[in-house]
Amino acid sequence: MCGIIAVAGFRDAIQDLYDGLILLQHRGQDAAGIITYNSQFHLKKANGLVQDVFHEKSLNRLKGTMGIGHVRYPTAGCASEFEAQPFFVSTPFGIALAHNGNLTNAGELRKFLLEKEYRHLNTNSDSEVLLNMLSVALKNQRPKGRLTPEQVFSAMKSVFKRCKGAYSAVALIGGQGILGFRDPHGIRPLQLGKRRFGMKEEYIIASENSAFKALDFEFVRDIHPGEAVFIDHKNRLHSRQVRHGELNPCIFEWVYLAAPDSTIDGVNVYKARVRMGEYLAQQIRRAGIHIDSVIPVPDTGRPIGAGLADKLKVRYREGLIKNRYIHRTFIMPGQSLRKRSLHFKLHPIELEFKGKNVLLVDDSIVRGNTSKKIVELVREAGAKKVYFASAAPPIISPDPYGIDLPTTAELIGANLSVEEIRKYIKADGLFYGTIDDLRKSVRYGNPRIKRFSDGCFTKKYPTPEVTPKLLKELARGRNETRDSYRLDEDNDSQKTLALV
Repeated sequence: MCGIIAVAGFRDAIQDLYDGLILLQHRGQDAAGIITYNSQFHLKKANGLVQDVFHEKSLNRLKGTMGIGHVRYPTAGCASEFEAQPFFVSTPFGIALAHNGNLTNAGELRKFLLEKEYRHLNTNSDSEVLLNMLSVALKNQRPKGRLTPEQVFSAMKSVFKRCKGAYSAVALIGGQGILGFRDPHGIRPLQLGKRRFGMKEEYIIASENSAFKALDFEFVRDIHPGEAVFIDHKNRLHSRQVRHGELNPCIFEWVYLAAPDSTIDGVNVYKARVRMGEYLAQQIRRAGIHIDSVIPVPDTGRPIGAGLADKLKVRYREGLIKNRYIHRTFIMPGQSLRKRSLHFKLHPIELEFKGKNVLLVDDSIVRGNTSKKIVELVREAGAKKVYFASAAPPIISPDPYGIDLPTTAELIGANLSVEEIRKYIKADGLFYGTIDDLRKSVRYGNPRIKRFSDGCFTKKYPTPEVTPKLLKELARGRNETRDSYRLDEDNDSQKTLALV
């Protein structure tokens, strides 16, 4: 999961790009980058949060009426600053690209680029592969002076044909315009907005429309699976359904990834989470247990807990206070960082727990470490009984499309039964939502969504190339990345000790 944004208008785009990345920060905290264009490219990217990467000096030099931005957490490649996005190639015209998702055939494409196109790739990132595939496709159009929309869409036919997996992307083509496109299965979100500037219109493309209103953009629509949108150098909008698409959005967007105020593919994220809690309440009611309070695990658990408590007619309480200066542990690049941050991320309000039977509500259970720690915190605060509910079903398989769930060995739901998980997290009772209820919670907002990308719950994936063999290869590559990251982390620690 990453966050991407593109802005095309008639004034410097940097303020919109910077503010937009702040609003998309929940989608990635590992690195951030922006590139703009005003007859030449201006790029700034580095590891860290948006507000730490960009300062007044760098913002002032990022001139241009068009630009793109990215916030990253690493899935493929590694967590080094060298692999922060956007990526850039010089031909044709100069192209920069920011990508959300994961190419499942990146190895095959890498070989093609190296052996057939004689291209040098600087990183292990599949996003650099995608950029070079776009570059090759545009160059093959043999443009003369100015790219036409027809040439752009013709190039995208090649990209859609050759690139497999999940890819929502924005590209900045020097002197030509902004391009946005979404893979034929629409696995990752991508949305279009506009605002008036005099008698003209300015445009935004971003992962989530929660970023639009604060920037005074009006939401226009979701970009369709297999569609490309091109905003030319005169800020005219062109769109084309380049390849037949079937919407299979990642259901984890509504479970955890997206902001609650976003509406993706016609489904409001907050309302979908409330419905998850309502469906979960039916299961808990049948268990016949006594609950004094429903207490959410902030922040994602709040709407789920609200829906659940309302259906059960049980009081809803905020018993866990989140330290707002500790960031989302799920997307921290390194298990050691996750474990360390859990000790001071949440603080219990003891009066809400002492002598009470409480039901903790969370969006999902991935590795089980966080859930176990939270149960321990609540017991230490004096809870009589601690029950735990997950809106999502057990996660039993990796996700190859851009979520950091690459290895089966890490997934507690893939290796233990529900009863074994209950004992591991030391809860008095454990409840999981069902896949049917999860689908109904989202589909209620848009009945036209017939299928989801929900292979992490079902082992069934929307793209046919995802096989057990491919999942093992992706897991092996990700483990090598993590080993490299841990080595870098250890080296940094040694350097720090040497300086003390």
